[in-house]
Amino acid sequence: MPTTKDASRATPITGQKAHEIQQYGHVVQMPLALGDKERRTSCENLNQVLADSITLRDMYKKHHWQVTGPTFLQLHELFDKHAGEQTALIDSIAERVQLLGGVSIAMAPDVAETTSIPRPPKGREEAPVQISRLLQAHEIILLEARSMAKQAADSGDDGTNDLLVSDVIRLNEMQVWFVSQHVVDVPLVHAGNGHTT
Repeated sequence: MPTTKDASRATPITGQKAHEIQQYGHVVQMPLALGDKERRTSCENLNQVLADSITLRDMYKKHHWQVTGPTFLQLHELFDKHAGEQTALIDSIAERVQLLGGVSIAMAPDVAETTSIPRPPKGREEAPVQISRLLQAHEIILLEARSMAKQAADSGDDGTNDLLVSDVIRLNEMQVWFVSQHVVDVPLVHAGNGHTT
């Protein structure tokens, strides 16, 4: 027959509090053959890309929910697809920060304080405005990722360079292409010169 002491072992221990085990902005020693300075710089850079990527992902979800107009279905599905791809990228960036011995940014208020991407209004906007906002956000990320990739390469942090080039830059470039084609002003029925053959 179980005793009271045995039963108490199965009781969840809730309401626990303690000091942080690692402060944001600090890196711990990791046997990666990279110096503290290089790892700290990469963590700072990656956290900036992370904050901006989280903001972009959230903007895609906002526009996915709020898009309207004759291209509703195409944009609704495209925005959701891109949000999912950004979510996978976000996880890779955050894990790279942790791998380097840093602390990845995670919570919405911290992301809002850190991001370089302008905040959209709470209300609904027309699809061309939504697309313009997304393209601006992608360009911000691409500009910083290119600069940070070069910095990582120069400091010998090949893993961070590879993540920025192979994942961040390539995904954002591809998404720019897909989104930007929705704001090309082309005729729907007749060729641009108005003549039929």
